[in-house]
Amino acid sequence: MGCGVSKSNLFQKSDSKGSVVSAVTSIKAAVLIQHWYRQYVARMELKRRYTWHIFQSLEYSGEQAQIKLYNFLGYLMDNFTPSSNERNLISHFFRENEVCRDSEWERFFDYKNIDVPEIYSGPHLTFPLTLEQGSGLVDAFRNKRQLHSRYVLQLLLDTWRLLRKFPNISRVSTCQSKEITICGDLHGQLEDLLLIFYKNGMPSHERPYVFNGDFVDRGDNSIEVLLILFSFLLLYPNDVHLNRGNHEDHIVNLRYGFTKEVLTKYKMHGKRILKLLQKIFSWLPLATVIDQKVLVLHGGISDTTDLSVLARVDRHKYVSALRPPKKRHPSTANVSVDYEEEVWSSGRRRSSVALPRPLTRGTFQNTSLPDFSDRVRPPVGGAAERRGRLALQGALLGGSQQALGAAAGTGPSQDSGESSDHSEDEWKQILDLLWSDPMTQDGCVPNEVRGGGCYWGPDVTDDFLSRHNMTLIIRSHECKQEGYEFCHNRKVLTLFSASNYYDVASNRGAYVKLGPDLVPYLIQYQASSKTRELTVRQRVGQTEHSALRVLRKQLFSHKSDLISAFQDLDKENTGLVSLKDWAEAVEGVMHLGLPWRMLRSQLISRRASDGAVDYRQWFTELAIQEPNMEHIEKGLLEMLYRHRSTLETIFRIVDTDNSGVINMEDFRQTWKLLSIYLKMEFTEEAISDLAVAIDTNGDGCIDIQEFMEAFRLSDKKSRLERGRSMFMGTAHDLQRPETVDPDL
Repeated sequence: MGCGVSKSNLFQKSDSKGSVVSAVTSIKAAVLIQHWYRQYVARMELKRRYTWHIFQSLEYSGEQAQIKLYNFLGYLMDNFTPSSNERNLISHFFRENEVCRDSEWERFFDYKNIDVPEIYSGPHLTFPLTLEQGSGLVDAFRNKRQLHSRYVLQLLLDTWRLLRKFPNISRVSTCQSKEITICGDLHGQLEDLLLIFYKNGMPSHERPYVFNGDFVDRGDNSIEVLLILFSFLLLYPNDVHLNRGNHEDHIVNLRYGFTKEVLTKYKMHGKRILKLLQKIFSWLPLATVIDQKVLVLHGGISDTTDLSVLARVDRHKYVSALRPPKKRHPSTANVSVDYEEEVWSSGRRRSSVALPRPLTRGTFQNTSLPDFSDRVRPPVGGAAERRGRLALQGALLGGSQQALGAAAGTGPSQDSGESSDHSEDEWKQILDLLWSDPMTQDGCVPNEVRGGGCYWGPDVTDDFLSRHNMTLIIRSHECKQEGYEFCHNRKVLTLFSASNYYDVASNRGAYVKLGPDLVPYLIQYQASSKTRELTVRQRVGQTEHSALRVLRKQLFSHKSDLISAFQDLDKENTGLVSLKDWAEAVEGVMHLGLPWRMLRSQLISRRASDGAVDYRQWFTELAIQEPNMEHIEKGLLEMLYRHRSTLETIFRIVDTDNSGVINMEDFRQTWKLLSIYLKMEFTEEAISDLAVAIDTNGDGCIDIQEFMEAFRLSDKKSRLERGRSMFMGTAHDLQRPETVDPDL
């Protein structure tokens, strides 16, 4: 026998070496794929975050604008004489607390004189409602049928009567139903409500619900969502609980679409419906407590929130939570001045809405909404009135308590009474409850991002829960990408039920179920089957595409300010600025807090060889189509683009009869108000040219809807519009899917 190696042994060694090489190659390939995938996921997450930041920055900027406009109008009301044209123009807007008996209001809202024609094919209601009628109403709205205004008023009137019997804080127990479902913001998105009912079941004795505010605005079916919720409230008053949100406010509704929706769908009786809804909103409960351990409220808390105070508030006085209580001082000899309370206290926590500090440029860093105070020149009468007005103006601008006392004709030592102090405290409690947001840091500071309420930290949550012997706060008010988010060591749960809120695929919706153990069981969804079919890449691309489109419009509407900022940096007039200067200039004008340097690849297609930005070419690449208004002053057109929502809000305030049409004189007065607010001069000639351009039929009236549509910006089919980002899906992938679930 020799000692050589047989062929079989050689083959075994060869196979062994081949297996090792193959295994090493496989491992390297796996590591490489894993590395690539991690980078891919990181890029998707990064893009998702900055896209989300764009949407939220623009949303909160709009809320700032709304509150600043309301501050401005309130300032005119408080500082102009009753005979002034400006004050007369907006006085009806502030008559929210009319002194009138409930019986008189019920006669005003009477529906009996409204006939239902035979051709009406929508649902018919009889009262008291039956379960079949409630379910039929859901089916009718699912099939795009509209409820007749007679039935709308009748249903709303019964709801108003019922809500007046409810306490400020609803108390709910799991001992009978074993499980309670809580829903967050719906914002007029009927498909989300229908999907919740499909997945979880209709409200009943065995299936109670808490709906946590913001039922209206932004979506297209706010009135339908309200009518469904109110019908089930009438059917199950002990099992359906509705908390008030910050959008259950007629002032907010003017800007965010609900007022327009009601007047469009109910042209003849829309005014009465809106007025009745103002009353209903003011009577909605403020919070719900489950098993004495879980607090459900819309916005949040502050370091002064006290449930015992909220429980005894006369809640219906606050038709709008944005306007603080007013006091009349009988001690004044020659002048009686109503004024808004000074709400800035000296502690570490200060309220942050509607009064002196939010009026300054320093608080709201938004150059599109400049400080208006130095332009207001209220007419004055005698010496006493002049002193009162000047002192009041000083109080508004400087926030001085002594100045407020002087405006009212009282010294700092005079007390306005215990009841007035209670009213101020109550208002701040309601304001915080509806508008506040949690933050990661300890403490409690003004919410200057929204312009209302406060930011509160984990220490405030711990203190509140300890004082009230509770374990969890469930709130809404903020859109979350997954439909929910825990914070403050899982002691605060944010819940948002409007899926696809910013755009299709932008976020999921969620609701939560609580059993006797009070452990949250969360259910997520998206009310669009096509959205659920998209890949992660397509979803991110769809949302990014939409966010960049909106952002480009915002940038284009600030074109003059941006060019001026770039020219200040471009001393030699080369048309070029460095990327760093470009990013700082854009943020200096827009004040959105966005990562502009990261966004430059999505906003700028070409740069110079040295990395500089050609800002003149950049505005061409923004690719916004302007309306053909060559004879209208360019500065006026740009102002219209930028302040379109604010202008529409003023129009609807001036439109006292809610007809959707204003005459030429009111049109001119609207522009005078706007010129004071924006610190801009509009010539009579420019305003007349604008009126002639819009009044195409020559009837001497301006149709608000036609006016706003005439100045809508639209994107061109540019390379950026088609989605030049390497991470976005194809143009076919980015087609907007239908937002209807076939299961519904």
